[in-house]
Amino acid sequence: MQLAVLNENTPTQPFPPLSSALYEPNGLIAVGGCLSSERLINAYQHGVFPWFGEGDPILWWSPDPRLVLFPEKLQISKSLAKTLRQEKFAVTVNQAFDFVIAKCAELRVDAEGTWISDGIKNAYSQLHQEGVAHSFEAWRDGELVGGLYGVALGKIFFGESMFHTVSDASKIAFVHCIQHLKKLNFQLIDCQVHSEHLVSLGAEEISRTEFSRLLKIYC
Repeated sequence: MQLAVLNENTPTQPFPPLSSALYEPNGLIAVGGCLSSERLINAYQHGVFPWFGEGDPILWWSPDPRLVLFPEKLQISKSLAKTLRQEKFAVTVNQAFDFVIAKCAELRVDAEGTWISDGIKNAYSQLHQEGVAHSFEAWRDGELVGGLYGVALGKIFFGESMFHTVSDASKIAFVHCIQHLKKLNFQLIDCQVHSEHLVSLGAEEISRTEFSRLLKIYC
């Protein structure tokens, strides 16, 4: 199957049908295009997100199955509930977006590289300025120690990345994120691909077909 190539100068160019995504690598559906706000919003609205390494062309994905979390199914373990009650962390919303994405981009000791390039940081920072991308921050003693960022469209929050430098900090930020979104009547959190970390918090896999159906309802 031939991979769709997107025109860099046509951010409204439609993505191909999700059914045309490759099986291996799972979900790769298009290459090229740009990271303009218009293109990124178009992608999320159609169940597609960008993910590519430094120096690679822009790659677009729609994996099957899709990891999601329904806010009402959030699971908080006894140990995490205890940490929440102890209020070791202060949690804020949209107070340090650029710092959060920069922290998410930092290389891990066991990682060969990061997919959050300067182009990605600039693109999502622009989305943040436009009120589309948001961050949740966990602080301890005035220091940013955990957080996450993502894109909010309709009643769906498309999670992108999270980080922590202190144990449980990203989980605390995530729990506050879900609780905040639930109050705003958000219906779905897109977690993209399988992660034991997120499964432990209540995330589950659904088919791409079901994800597309929910997109049409809530996005």
